[in-house]
Amino acid sequence: MNKVPSTQLKMARFSAHMTWILILVMLTYGFNAYLEQRDYPNSQLSLANGTDQVRLIADRKGQYRAPGTINGYPVSFVVDTGATYVSLSDALANELSLPRQGKSFAITANGRVPVDLTQLEEVSLGGLSMGNVPAMIVPELDSQMVLLGMSFLKHLDLVQSDGKLELRVP
Repeated sequence: MNKVPSTQLKMARFSAHMTWILILVMLTYGFNAYLEQRDYPNSQLSLANGTDQVRLIADRKGQYRAPGTINGYPVSFVVDTGATYVSLSDALANELSLPRQGKSFAITANGRVPVDLTQLEEVSLGGLSMGNVPAMIVPELDSQMVLLGMSFLKHLDLVQSDGKLELRVP
């Protein structure tokens, strides 16, 4: 009976362990990519300026979320036709050094809240870009979310069908 040398046995075990680790890493990467696509299907939206339309896919909650910019700063938008203005958090407004141009109140899901009014130099979603967009600074808003409200959307045609939203310049 031939006995396998212990170094060969150790190498075989090491190779088997490394193979399983590699398989687990690949499965984890694949599953994370699946979750990203499911939860944020527009994450790879092109930010090229100059196009006259953007197509968005609803996430698993039915929301249209997409990357964009405010004054050149990258943000994550949630399209909200129920929001009168583009709405952003106090923390993000401070980060962007936005001027406070007046006070008001807004009716939100949490009731009536005090807000500050401001003007955004530029708002971009995909290739769509607009200047001098009125906005609200809502202190209670999640700092990672910007509601893309009607102060931006009213300048576009919106067509929604089958979990897809097309925004285009009329």
